[in-house]
Amino acid sequence: MAGFGLSVALATPFKSSGAIAADVMVKQARRSLAAGCASVTLFGTTGEGASIGTHERARILDAFIEAGIEPSQIVAGVLVDAAEDAAHQMAQALSKGVRNILLAPPSYFKNVSDDGLFAWYADVFAQVGDKARDVLVYNIPSVTMVALSIDLIGRLKTAFPAIVTGVKDSSGDWPYTETLLKTHGDLIILIGDERHLAKGVRLGGQGAISGMANFAPLEVRAMAVDGKDDTRVERFVAELLKHPVTPAVKVMVATMTNDETWLAVRPPLTSISAGGRRELASAFESLFRTKAA
Repeated sequence: MAGFGLSVALATPFKSSGAIAADVMVKQARRSLAAGCASVTLFGTTGEGASIGTHERARILDAFIEAGIEPSQIVAGVLVDAAEDAAHQMAQALSKGVRNILLAPPSYFKNVSDDGLFAWYADVFAQVGDKARDVLVYNIPSVTMVALSIDLIGRLKTAFPAIVTGVKDSSGDWPYTETLLKTHGDLIILIGDERHLAKGVRLGGQGAISGMANFAPLEVRAMAVDGKDDTRVERFVAELLKHPVTPAVKVMVATMTNDETWLAVRPPLTSISAGGRRELASAFESLFRTKAA
């Protein structure tokens, strides 16, 4: 089975008006692909996908394809609660020919059962119909408060073998990740926590969808593709986690590109303070001994 490789969890830049700066976003995607990322993931957690509406998604997908980025190099995140909305966004992206759909579970209702989650996914797939394919189910309980159990993933894999082809695991729970790799190694298992990435790949993981690839693609690629440990990456994740992660990633993109457009986030998120920005840049400089471009 060929590896998935590294997909950058692309951050989303906003203009002062609040609109998405599509040209800046495409430029960042091109940088990421040129640095060795196999694909770009749009509208994920790092991309503030839960704050990006259906019409905006269509505009950005069209902008990427018109700019010459191949649909086969695009993964589209779907992070909504209503099955109808999830099916619509999924069908919209698949109609453009994207590589994969990264599909998070519904997250408004808490303490839901595996049976309820299974029924929700089944409803989404039924609404998409025979066009449904290449879904990576997204386990990120720190954000959704909904954990995808090993058993649930097995049920989805068995019931929808032509649709559910992988898992992005951002649990940060190594025992869970290890069990996932051992139990469902026939799926594409992607490691979302860079601290577990290299050892996960050595156990059969096929790569990563990584926010840190926005600003350290070469280092993260060596972990995601070759399974090489890099304590600098692992230590910088700890620095990121001292702040709200998505705004922190955008700070680093702004630092590396010398473009303050990246500092803006969409409510309800808020931007990181000037002091926090200095701390992040200093920590990165200390670890990687590199200078902002």
